[in-house]
Amino acid sequence: MPPKFSLQQRLLTRTLGAVLVVWVITAAYVWFEAQHEVDELLDAHLAQSAALLVVQQNATPDDDEPLLEAPTLHKYAHRVAYQVFDEDRLVMHSPNVAHTPMAKHTQGFDTLTLADGQSWRIFAAPGRARDVQIYVAERVDSRDEILRAVLRGFLPPLTVALPLLLLGLWWNVRSGLQPLQRLRQALLKRDTQTLTPVSLPDTPQEVQPMLDALNDLLQRLAQRMETERRFTADAAHELRTPIAAIRAQAQVALTSASNDQVRQHALQDTLLGCDRASRVVEQLLTLARVDGPQDVASEPFRLDQLAQHILADLAPEALRRGQTLELLAPDALQVNGQSTLWHILLRNLVDNALRYSPDGAVVRIQIERMTRGQVTVTVQDSGPGLSPADTARLGERFFRVLGTVATGSGLGWSIVRHIAALQHIDVQVGRSADLGGLQVTLRYPHR
Repeated sequence: MPPKFSLQQRLLTRTLGAVLVVWVITAAYVWFEAQHEVDELLDAHLAQSAALLVVQQNATPDDDEPLLEAPTLHKYAHRVAYQVFDEDRLVMHSPNVAHTPMAKHTQGFDTLTLADGQSWRIFAAPGRARDVQIYVAERVDSRDEILRAVLRGFLPPLTVALPLLLLGLWWNVRSGLQPLQRLRQALLKRDTQTLTPVSLPDTPQEVQPMLDALNDLLQRLAQRMETERRFTADAAHELRTPIAAIRAQAQVALTSASNDQVRQHALQDTLLGCDRASRVVEQLLTLARVDGPQDVASEPFRLDQLAQHILADLAPEALRRGQTLELLAPDALQVNGQSTLWHILLRNLVDNALRYSPDGAVVRIQIERMTRGQVTVTVQDSGPGLSPADTARLGERFFRVLGTVATGSGLGWSIVRHIAALQHIDVQVGRSADLGGLQVTLRYPHR
C-alpha cells in the first residue's frame, strides 16, 4: 500500500506556509508603520516650513507692496506649495497654487483635493502679525511615491530570500529526518531471526520513545519465539519415549497373534503408553499457555471453592487407589488473582501428590488466613517425600526423581514454578510435620 503522505513534504509545506504568513503580516505591518512614520515626518516638515515662513514675516506688508511669487528651484518643487495671506490678501505664494486659500481651517492639518485635482496634505498656522495666515502643503502622491520606493527596495531581497529560505528549510527537514532513515536502514539489514535491540547513535529525544517501543516489541517477540522453540523441543523430547513404546507394544501384539496372554498384555501396555502420551500433550499445552502473555486481569474469586472443585475432579482416581483427600479452609475466603492460573497450579500440586504417593495415602489442602493480609495454601501428603538434593531440582523441565514407579514427565513442577512467578506467589518445599511426606507451601498477598 503506497504511503498516503510524505512527512518531509508535510513539514516543508506547513513550515513554509507559516513562514509566508508571518512574512505577509510583517510586510503589512512594516508598510503601515512606514506610512505612519512618513506621514509623521513629512507633517513635521510641513510644520517646520510653516514656522520658517512665520519667522520671515516680521512685519505686516503694506497694501501697496507687490505680490511675491517664489521661483521654482527644484523639479519636484511643484509638489510642495505654500501661501501667506494678510487680511485675506495673498502676499506670498508658490507658483503652483491659486490665489484663494488652500484650506478653510486656520490651524492644524487637513487633507483636501484642490483645484488641480490632486490630493494635498495641508498645514495651516497663524503668522506673528495679526491677521496673517500661512498655508504649507504637500501632494499626497509624493508620500505614496516614497512608500512605493521603500517597497521596491524591500521586494527584491524578499524575492531572493524566499528560495534560499525554502532551500534551507528543505535541508534542515531532510537532515532532521535522517534518524528515521537510519532506523529504516538498520531494520532492512536484519533477518527474521535477529531480534536483538536496535541501537542508533545520537538518537533524538523525539525518536527515542519510538525506538524504545520497537525494542520492547522485539524483546517480546524474542521471548515468544523462544517459548515456541522450547515447546517444540519439549514436545519432541517427551513424546519420543511414549510413541516408541506404543509402537513396540503394537508390534508385539501383531507378532503374538497365537498367544492371547502376551497379546493382551501388549495391548494393555499400549493403552498405558497412550495415556502417558495424552498426559504429556496436556501438560505441554498447559505449559505453553502459561508461558505465553497473560492479558487476563485479576479478579476476586473464592479460593476455598476452587480447592473444592479440584478435589472433586480428582476424587475418582483417589478412590480407585484408596487415597484420602482432605480440605481444611475457612469459609468464603476471597482473594484477587487469575482463577484459571490458580486452578492449574493447585491441580498440578494435588495431582503430583496423588501420583507419587502410595495407595491408601492422605493428601491434604490447608488454607489459612494469616496476619498482614497474607493467605497461605499448603498441599501435603503422607508419601515418601523428597531428599534435599531432589527438592533443589524441582522445577527443572523433565526432571523426575529416580526410583519412582509413577509415570510422569516432570513438567508439572515447571508449570507450578512459572505460575507462581506470574502471580507473585512465594513457594516453599519441605517435609510435612503432620503427614510425613512432601509439603508445598504457597504464600500469597491477600489483595
